[in-house]
Amino acid sequence: MPLATSIPRPNPDEHIAYYGRYITLVPDGDLVTLLESEIGDTVALLRRTPVNRADFAYAAGKWTVKQVVGHMIDVERVMSFRALWFARRDVQPLPGFDENAWVPSGHFADRSLADLIDEFQAVRAATLAFARGLDPEALTRRGIANGAEISVRALLYIIAGHERHHVGLFKERYSLS
Repeated sequence: MPLATSIPRPNPDEHIAYYGRYITLVPDGDLVTLLESEIGDTVALLRRTPVNRADFAYAAGKWTVKQVVGHMIDVERVMSFRALWFARRDVQPLPGFDENAWVPSGHFADRSLADLIDEFQAVRAATLAFARGLDPEALTRRGIANGAEISVRALLYIIAGHERHHVGLFKERYSLS
């Protein structure tokens, strides 16, 4: 089967309603091209962040800029792994994960923002290589993650929308520009 030339937007029945908040943030168009340009824009935004703002949190109990970047990396890895799992026809359900437990365990505060940005770019490069290698049938395959059915293409759209969500928060609540 030939590789997919584009990744169609998932139907609402391909994911739980919660993920719709991320998927609706993704504009129409070629998803792979968007993921490529989006990471460039996000990296540029983060590289303009002054060093003294990397550990800034907009309110008590909220994550710092570095912690949010670490969280974005973790989520992209998890969603990509789920997409790989289901694209390869593995029928074993996958567990959920607790982002609030993962962030402190990631020790993102101990790393430089530049290092986290480099890792984010590396993770995205892997996501893009994987997505480019999917055929149309693989994109529609589904599996169970965190107790809910989800498709491969929905997972890829969630990656893009999750990034857009956090970039919006960076601009709105962290005053990054």
